Amino acid sequence: MALKAFDLIIVGSGFASTFFLHRALRYLGPKARILVLEAGRLDSHAWQLQHRQNASTPYLDTYENQTPDKPWVYNPGFGGSSNCWWACTPRMLPADFELKSRYGIGRDWPIGYDELEEYYCDAEELMLVSGPSSDSPFPRSRPYPQPPHNFTDPDKLLKKGHPDHFFVQPTARARVATKRRGPCCSTSTCRLCPINAKFTIQNEMAHLFEDSRVTLELEAPVLQVITKAGQTSGVLYKKDGREIEALGSAVALGANALFNPFILQQSGIKHPLLGLHLTEQSSITVTADLDGVDNFQGSTSITGHGYLHYDGEHRRERGAALIETMNIPTLRHEKGRWRQRMQLKFIFENLLETGNRVVPGNSMKPRTTWSGDSFYAKRSMKIIRELAERFLEPLPVEHLQVPGRPNQTESHILCTTIMGETPSDSIVDSALVHHQIRNLLVLGGSVFPTASPANPTLTLSALSLRAADLFFT
Repeated sequence: MALKAFDLIIVGSGFASTFFLHRALRYLGPKARILVLEAGRLDSHAWQLQHRQNASTPYLDTYENQTPDKPWVYNPGFGGSSNCWWACTPRMLPADFELKSRYGIGRDWPIGYDELEEYYCDAEELMLVSGPSSDSPFPRSRPYPQPPHNFTDPDKLLKKGHPDHFFVQPTARARVATKRRGPCCSTSTCRLCPINAKFTIQNEMAHLFEDSRVTLELEAPVLQVITKAGQTSGVLYKKDGREIEALGSAVALGANALFNPFILQQSGIKHPLLGLHLTEQSSITVTADLDGVDNFQGSTSITGHGYLHYDGEHRRERGAALIETMNIPTLRHEKGRWRQRMQLKFIFENLLETGNRVVPGNSMKPRTTWSGDSFYAKRSMKIIRELAERFLEPLPVEHLQVPGRPNQTESHILCTTIMGETPSDSIVDSALVHHQIRNLLVLGGSVFPTASPANPTLTLSALSLRAADLFFT
């Protein structure tokens, strides 16, 4: 059954797809027709609170995991992982785009920080990010839309000790009320914010899907992209048990890094790197007991960002680390010293490993395989105690607890349809257009050619805004 032709078909309704849609609507005329296909359901914020879960579809049911100890966490449904993210929005550093040329390891991105900077600003304004405009590790051309959150007392000591390497974390958890959101209540339940204070697609951008030019189909998984003679003519998707062909002048895949490669694989679009390099950052959470310094005075769940072990010559040998300081109460069991404790998470960049991959499974689902973290991340994780002690020097630390293994996941799925300069070494170009199929775009974290320590959401959202500008002009 063939539908009427669309000017644009977008797959997914998460960050990548919605930010692309936002910018595409600027260029498409009043009679344009846009089809958005979302595989999941619309689970409202009220539904999520009532059921104490972010999605009615368990993410573990959507793919086959050959290595269950390594889960790939995301949120199926309208708004994607904006429903379950913690709204941490650092930019990548300029050096992150030039890992190979600066440090002789990994890959360079086909674009640099300067080319993305204005789009970082645009994405921050759409999310209404709170951050420190005058004291930031990133070169900036515009201030943050919202003022920064409050430090804790331990944060203030870390700032005094590391003035050039410690900053208030930028975040899309509101510092002051917006038109649609109240200020963060600092309950440390960001996965499912009880007052809807963090940015989500549902609370800030759902109006895009109500535009008369947009048709949103829920519970409509895309089976394949239809191609012929180097062009796509649309997609095949499933709805109410029927397979439907939707015709489109252009297609933008904005699913995550499991489903973007899977859809391309199911479409017969081949490339030696397609589905390889499935990765994310690795992390270790350490706990410091403090002597006489109380904690938890901050105005949001994660208050600080440490860059002491991020950039530098060590990246020739081992991965960079971004450090998060927590305002999440983890109390000591000692009378009068309940609050003299601090948790920190060290997030390490990974190099790409070919043993980590996504391939088609036996049940029409993507299948994941994880062979482990790269040596690059492991070398930094091996010296985690040394790194933590150096960072915590400004604090009166009585005891440092360091776990013996990293956290299971950072909930960031990356690098399976990487971008690059040439068709031989990448799936898409710097504008996120498929090298062979020039009216097909691939959006989201799957296009990242590296996994820097920075949370990827702001970067992938900025990339989508830029991709729309380049595609429609």
